[in-house]
Amino acid sequence: MDYIVRATAAGGQIRAFAATTKDTVETARAAHNTSPVATAALGRLLSAGAMMGAMMKGEKDLLTLQIHAGGPLQGITVTADSMGNVKGYVGNPEVILPANAKGKLDVAGAVGVGFLDVIKDMGLKEPYIGQCALQTSEIAEDLTYYFATSEQVPSSVGLGVLMNRDNTVRQAGGFILQLMPFCDEAVITKLEERIAKVQSVTAMLDEGLTPEQILERFLGDMDLMINDTMPTQFHCNCGRERLSRVLITLGRKELKSMIQDGKPVELKCHFCNKAYAFSVEELKELLRKSR
Repeated sequence: MDYIVRATAAGGQIRAFAATTKDTVETARAAHNTSPVATAALGRLLSAGAMMGAMMKGEKDLLTLQIHAGGPLQGITVTADSMGNVKGYVGNPEVILPANAKGKLDVAGAVGVGFLDVIKDMGLKEPYIGQCALQTSEIAEDLTYYFATSEQVPSSVGLGVLMNRDNTVRQAGGFILQLMPFCDEAVITKLEERIAKVQSVTAMLDEGLTPEQILERFLGDMDLMINDTMPTQFHCNCGRERLSRVLITLGRKELKSMIQDGKPVELKCHFCNKAYAFSVEELKELLRKSR
């Protein structure tokens, strides 16, 4: 069961999030039939999206993370809400690359050079949009840089996806540790030393550590307080209604052309790959609605 933990430490000077997202990432992998390196890249951003969604307060708040980059993966898009629902896709799910110098999946090579956009729709007139250049294209470091530059919150982000030999997901998850503005130097130094010593996210997850125990590794002797836990899952809210609106936005000319073809039209949801077929009669009905 995937879930996110929210916590504070050092008397509220640190706020922390950790998540286990194995089922979420496996659902995405199965839906999009992603290659191992595409699964790792998408899984890291899904894990980050789930935790960043949990940072938002409003029930209807929505977060979108978009990576626009020049690598063969052709970008990643992830959307999350504040209830633990997250979904996403990559531009090219079939990317195959040789392992990197460390013998690991070459996520940075698949992603390539580019930008990260963070869009928060909190029901205001305009959504908040933050952007930063990708620093390493490994995703965790890029988000660490984003928090520091766009939100002025010193943070440490760790994300990991470990694959089985049959290319299913073995482990996935991550953490986000953030320093509050009033954090004192001694706390900062202690946390930096701890982060330097701790092994990778995937190693901790593969050791069997829960999100609570991961935070314990970092903050156990710093008055760690687990505030709450919430389930997280890959969930797509697409449906015929939503896809029919997409067809209407194509315009009357395009709809007429489809009707003249005399064949049903199939649309696939970007986020979950589910296919929806619209008969000629249904297309005629949409044409009538589009007036």
